[in-house]
Amino acid sequence: MQVLERRERLLRRRRSRMNAQLKIIFPPPPVVPDHLQRSIAALKPNEALAYAKREIEKTPLVTDDPDLYAPLFRNISVFKRSYELMELLLKVYIYKEGERPIFHEPHLTGIYSSEGWFMKLMEQNRYFVTKDPEKAHLFYLPYSSRQLQMAVYVPKSHNLRPLSIFLRDYVNMLAAKYPFWNRTHGTDHFLVACHDWGPYILKDHKELIRNTMKALCNADISKGIFKAGKDVSLPETTIRNVHKPLRNSVPNSFKYWKDRDEDMKIYGPLPTRVSRIMSYAEHMKSSKYCLCPMGFEVNSPRIVESIYYECVPVIIADNLALPFDEVLDWSAFSLTVAEKDIPKLKEILLSIPLKRYQVMQHNVKKLQAFPLEINAY
Repeated sequence: MQVLERRERLLRRRRSRMNAQLKIIFPPPPVVPDHLQRSIAALKPNEALAYAKREIEKTPLVTDDPDLYAPLFRNISVFKRSYELMELLLKVYIYKEGERPIFHEPHLTGIYSSEGWFMKLMEQNRYFVTKDPEKAHLFYLPYSSRQLQMAVYVPKSHNLRPLSIFLRDYVNMLAAKYPFWNRTHGTDHFLVACHDWGPYILKDHKELIRNTMKALCNADISKGIFKAGKDVSLPETTIRNVHKPLRNSVPNSFKYWKDRDEDMKIYGPLPTRVSRIMSYAEHMKSSKYCLCPMGFEVNSPRIVESIYYECVPVIIADNLALPFDEVLDWSAFSLTVAEKDIPKLKEILLSIPLKRYQVMQHNVKKLQAFPLEINAY
């Protein structure tokens, strides 16, 4: 126990030093005329949401925008107006309760870092965050599913119940202390979880699992936890260096295609004989298509890596709700292949006309700016 405690102290010091060195520059708030600011400030949260809904319903048609590439979006007009209204109106209250490291301490590296960066950027941004819960449209539960797993889970126990009970007790504490959870039964509260277990550790609190808005990397529509249209599928990405988060940012396809075809370079861990010639990143950059099969769950960082290296993603995960699917038209820059069609994978890829591939690859390049812009706040 002494060794573990000492290790934890050292890790906290290291994280504190790294966080102290990070400099995050937030975009300036939108320029709004004074009279409109006063009108908006006078609106109650429900009135502001009703105003936003009316504005979106009468959205003007956008055909060309210098900052947004229309083919990437399902409806660029609605997205643009919704984003403008979000910047104009949205206020989020972050609960102060909760001790570190599970609460208020973002985990910024590894494949679960999406939730950590969201927490860090949200807690440091004072434009969207309000200190007055009566003015809030949304309430953020500021815990890290990764930190919770590291702090509470007993290794090799295969028992997630302690994590689920921990969250249940936390929500019950908030409900007893504040009126905000009980007045909506949690429907205006949200959480962000990128760990594979994120959806499953909500099960001991019925309102937490049914009512809250969940931003999940493990957005599996087959389990009945993630609800398309209410919840958000969050991109999973691997961060290896917190100071340069974009740097260098065993499925059935591996079992079927390993060493079968020279045109289908599919590996598990990259063999030494291969890595001496070309790195993992160089393989992706030099490929037309990059396979993005599911991991242990439906989520995987391969999709983001593929886009980052300008390779057309081939998504093989039957039950994955694709990230930002309500906004993005994934057919414009990726392919989706059913798991049952893995044996026909080469045939499917060869059947893609060159012109369609060129359009998708062009769109992948255009898409690179989108996740950065969305996560800038």
